Amino acid sequence: MLILSRKLNEQIMIGDKIELSVLELRRDHVKIGIDAPSDVKIYRREVYEAIQEENRAAARADIRLPALDDMIEPTDDPSDTGPGGP
Repeated sequence: MLILSRKLNEQIMIGDKIELSVLELRRDHVKIGIDAPSDVKIYRREVYEAIQEENRAAARADIRLPALDDMIEPTDDPSDTGPGGP
């Protein structure tokens, strides 16, 4: 982990396109601004962890879909492959 000290209104650059700015200092917290391209996703840590857990839960989900055979009516013509024919 890289640790840097910054004063009020000073910035840190991450690569060429992400800039962190110290906007406000209070007793027990710092307000920072992040200027980044719109394709860069930025989350508070607790939100990021919640998203990751939701993704893991979705991947574990046992989703059963009804068989397609039950949804498609059989035809009398075996050469008929559906709308538009063979």
